[in-house]
Amino acid sequence: MEGIIHALGEFVWGWPLLLLFLGVGLWYTVRLRGIQFRYLFTAFRYVFSSGQDSGISPYAALCTALAATIGTGNIVGVATALALGGPGALFWMLFAAFFGMATQYAECFLAAKYRIAKGFGGPFAYIEKALGKKKLAKLYAVFGAGAGILGVGTVTQVNSITTAVDSFFPSAQGLLGQSWTVVITGMIVTILSALVLLGGAKRISKVCETLVPFMSAIYIICCLVLLICTRKAIPSAVSLILRSAFSPKAALGAASGISFKMAVRMGVSRGVFTNEAGLGTSAIAAASTNVTDPVRQGLVSMTGTFIDTIVICTMTGLCLITTGAWCMPLEGVALTDFAWQTGLPWAHRASSFLLMLCLVFFAFATIIGWNFYAESCLRYLTHRYGRLYRFFYLCAIALAPYYTVRLAWEAADVMNALLAVPNLIALLCLQKSVVRDTRRTLHRKQKIM
Repeated sequence: MEGIIHALGEFVWGWPLLLLFLGVGLWYTVRLRGIQFRYLFTAFRYVFSSGQDSGISPYAALCTALAATIGTGNIVGVATALALGGPGALFWMLFAAFFGMATQYAECFLAAKYRIAKGFGGPFAYIEKALGKKKLAKLYAVFGAGAGILGVGTVTQVNSITTAVDSFFPSAQGLLGQSWTVVITGMIVTILSALVLLGGAKRISKVCETLVPFMSAIYIICCLVLLICTRKAIPSAVSLILRSAFSPKAALGAASGISFKMAVRMGVSRGVFTNEAGLGTSAIAAASTNVTDPVRQGLVSMTGTFIDTIVICTMTGLCLITTGAWCMPLEGVALTDFAWQTGLPWAHRASSFLLMLCLVFFAFATIIGWNFYAESCLRYLTHRYGRLYRFFYLCAIALAPYYTVRLAWEAADVMNALLAVPNLIALLCLQKSVVRDTRRTLHRKQKIM
């Protein structure tokens, strides 16, 4: 199974998909005249403004989107990208994220404009209503519901939680070859997830509003402390990132086996995993807000990519490179754990505990946020079977600890690719509408903005 999924991942994440991701972001950046740079401060101001109609606030929607994106990708995903693609992968992750902000603006603009009903919409809505391709819309919804159970929403998150807790509280072997720590942690995560998910969308957004600021603050403070302690190594780390981004073998040595394609692939794919720009999932959260102006909602939503990748992932990557953790023979969260133990100025045990705490909060919030996305896709396909889907979602959470780390992440990569293709095609086809309406609105509100 691992061999099949690995081969499928290599196939779908070839140059065509990589160039499609980068190309859509670059196209929208040019056509919208660098909207992500010119209106970033305005976008942050809009985050805390209120809308006019019923629905969740822009801040709650952003927290829901961030809850689904700020997850293990920011800790484990960045570590995996650097281990397999070298420090240059961080450059390509940031490169894709800067252009991905324009992509995310476009998909959230369209979601706010082409809602199916008040508080309900997403890529499936604008693919059907604006593009007129109902079969393609249904295909996206099928992939979205599948990705919730088999990919980002469950497998990688729970697997990362149990791995982190097991490394901190090792125990004897228990059920199905896993330690009792993994078994018990998996059960606790499943129970807590059930308590939140059975409360519906309002409870999901409330939990996300609470968890996201708290967990992000802890993680950012720890990274800042580490980078202050290793500040002398930052210039050489930046130099290594830039050199290995374009010529990994020259910068790292031929023995490293890291190629230019691998650096780009790991940077872009892991970047997409963390910020989901191009997948269309944040558009589902954007459609649920009480904001009636699509431009305003698009601006608010694109701040998610900035916070998630350009801020948090950059800090993680620099922590891994300045401490030398990225080249250690470790896997997943163990790389970040090594960096924190090496660079933070307090006891190693305390560093590991703080990282475990951040990872648990990050991953749990992603589990909650992705259930909202997946159920929205199912709701588009059919208004029935919501409870049944939730049952299978919880079953996937319960089974996730028993997957290997490699299988979990490569399965998520495949599901991301399947989800992205119909959405990126729609974004290219609808670019005239996005550009025309955005320019018209921004010109009209120029004095305000």
